[in-house]
Amino acid sequence: MGQDANEWKTFLTRANQLFRPTTHPAAVQLPVEGSFPSLDGATEWLNSPPLTAAGLRGKVVLVDFWTYTCINWLRTLPYVRAWAEKYKDRGLVIIGVHTPEFDFEHDLDNVRQAVKDMRVDHPVAVDNDYAVWSAFDNHYWPALYFVDAQGQIRHHQFGEGRYEQSEMIIQQLLTEAGSSGIGHDLVSVDARGIEAAADWDSLRSPENYLGYERSENFASSNGVARDTPHVYAVPERLRLNHWALAGDWTVRPAAIVLNQAEGRIAYRFHARDLHLVMGPAVRGTPVRFRLRIDGQPPGAAHGSDVDDQGNGTVAEPRLYQLVRQPGPITERTLEITFLDPGVGAYAFTFG
Repeated sequence: MGQDANEWKTFLTRANQLFRPTTHPAAVQLPVEGSFPSLDGATEWLNSPPLTAAGLRGKVVLVDFWTYTCINWLRTLPYVRAWAEKYKDRGLVIIGVHTPEFDFEHDLDNVRQAVKDMRVDHPVAVDNDYAVWSAFDNHYWPALYFVDAQGQIRHHQFGEGRYEQSEMIIQQLLTEAGSSGIGHDLVSVDARGIEAAADWDSLRSPENYLGYERSENFASSNGVARDTPHVYAVPERLRLNHWALAGDWTVRPAAIVLNQAEGRIAYRFHARDLHLVMGPAVRGTPVRFRLRIDGQPPGAAHGSDVDDQGNGTVAEPRLYQLVRQPGPITERTLEITFLDPGVGAYAFTFG
């Protein structure tokens, strides 16, 4: 997820998945891309006292920009964890910079919970004011910046993929810094659940935001009534990657909020996985939902946050995995009915 067009992000991520390095970068000169920018703009630090660029001289630093609902970042996390474990005693410091995308990701308690739940053990700079993001002139989640022991950025990686290349660059920078016995072996991860790599060959649906500022392909008749309660209806048929609402909703700039129980979202998609970023509008007030795929309970196609009958509960603001199809992957229609009012839904993502 990032700030550029969906088409570009999809292309970038897919290209990264297809890339395979043919030579170890130790044989290639990595140019200096700039100096390590300041981390002073962080509003809070988790898992660590505040760190500074100057204080990290002599260490190889991997700066990882993330936000906890980003599916693209979640799929990189197994590699980042593995690198942190493998190279922590060899001079590598990984710093996660949590720069929020949605309003609830500014809440420090939510970030703390995500850090715990996702087993992020390395230092995290909370970047609520986008100061670190701006210092790096960054535009993407996820984004990796590789800093050598002299405090110089030597490489960057935007989006998922190129994990082999990234680890080879870590190895090269550690070797340059004088760490011995690094070798060329690469980590092997067993990514499961929401962290598993996307099924790129079957993916035909790009991410889509639901708030009116960034949404595409809204199909309920008469369009969106902005910032005001309105009763919507789902058309008889949806085209691929189009979506619609039924029931009483308020469409806001960054999200949709359900005003009365039994509101529904319908989405026509083509992907193995379907996720929805959502949360209760009132903290501590869970919202029950029921999911159908082509009118039927999901059965074996249910995601990790839904049972095989399609039942689930929105208890906290995060990314929910609603569908993981066992195959074959075809065009399907998802319908999710919320049995209680007060859900806020932000974005669909796929994998």
